[in-house]
Amino acid sequence: MIKLNVNGQPREVDADPATPLLWIIRENLKMPGTKFGCGIAQCGACTVHLDGKPVRSCSTSLSAAEGKTIATIEGLASEDGTLHKVQQAWIEAQVPQCGYCQSGQIMSAVALLEKNPRPTDAQIDEAMAGNVCRCGMYGRIRRAIKAAADIDQPAQVEA
Repeated sequence: MIKLNVNGQPREVDADPATPLLWIIRENLKMPGTKFGCGIAQCGACTVHLDGKPVRSCSTSLSAAEGKTIATIEGLASEDGTLHKVQQAWIEAQVPQCGYCQSGQIMSAVALLEKNPRPTDAQIDEAMAGNVCRCGMYGRIRRAIKAAADIDQPAQVEA
């Protein structure tokens, strides 16, 4: 049995230690918010936080996560259902098109704002560079990050 802490909850998993964390999260723990994108850590759809740092769960083994704190998209909202400020900004900025990459995008944005609460455009670009959005919503993503950071830029998309 491998012991994990996922979204503040202790969990035990009986699986091969080499199994990618992504599959443990999705299949064993039944949290489908973390997505499989490329499987080679290039697109960012599978991004979760491991001890507060964004990692690609498709290339992080279960054994590498043992004893560490794991945060997934399911753990961002508060217990009463209040969305995390990044999630709320995403909605207000109407970021998603297909939505597939968005949980990874959001997890990377949250990690950025926890490290740097008022990032510049260049810092946003650098932090988000490893997250691919096939729909090309990068402008909206930046707008949402700035809104969540309370940087003078409205999150609303003009009609």
